[in-house]
Amino acid sequence: MGSAKNSNTTARKARIEEMRRAEQARERRNRVLTIAASVVVVAGLVVGGVVLVNSQKDSDSTASDSKGSGDSGHFTMGKDGVQTWSGKLARTHVTTPVKYPMHPPVGGNHNPVWLNCNGDVYTSAVKDENAVHSLEHGAVWVTYTSKADKADVDALAAKVKKTPYTLMSPYENQAAPLVLSAWGHQLTVKSASDPAVDKFFSTYVQGKQTPEPGASCTGGTMK
Repeated sequence: MGSAKNSNTTARKARIEEMRRAEQARERRNRVLTIAASVVVVAGLVVGGVVLVNSQKDSDSTASDSKGSGDSGHFTMGKDGVQTWSGKLARTHVTTPVKYPMHPPVGGNHNPVWLNCNGDVYTSAVKDENAVHSLEHGAVWVTYTSKADKADVDALAAKVKKTPYTLMSPYENQAAPLVLSAWGHQLTVKSASDPAVDKFFSTYVQGKQTPEPGASCTGGTMK
C-alpha cells in the first residue's frame, strides 16, 4: 500500500514539474513576442514621425513655392536701357505656380522642365515657370502684346527662328508692346529695327549672366 502511494506521489510531482516547465516555456515565448511587438510598434512610431515631419516640410515648401518666386531685389536701369535685377534670383525647381515680382520674369524659382528655346516661336502664351528655366540655360525670350506692330512681330520672329537659345511668345501682362528678357536682364524696344535688339542678342544669348551655360534648349516642353 505504502509503495503504491509513494509511486502516485512521485508521478504527481513529475506531472507538476512538467506542467511548471511548460508554463515557464510559455511565459518565455510570451515575453519574446511582447518584446518583438513593442519593437515593431516603436519602429512604426519612429517611421511615422519621420514621414509626418518630412510631409510637413514638403507641405511648407510647396506652400512657399506657390506664394512667391523666392526672389528679392529690384530693377536698376543701365545707360544702354537694359534693366538689371539687383538682388537674389532663386533657382529652386518647383511644380507649383510661381508669383514673380516682374513681368515677364527674368529669373526665380521655376519648373523642372524648360521650354524648348532652339529658335522656337510660340503663337500662344507659354508658362512663365518653364520659360524661366530656359533663361537659366542662357536663352533670350522675346515677348509681345497685342498692341505690337505686326511687322515688328514678324521681323523678330524671323530673327528668333535663326538664332539658337532664343524663344518668342505673346505676353499680355507686360508694360510695353515689345520686351526682350534674359536671366536677370530685360530691355524694352520700340521696334524690331532698334539697334538695341541685336546688341541684346549678342550680349545675352548664352551670355555671362547664364547660370547654366551650355545646358540644353531642346528636349523640354513645347508650351
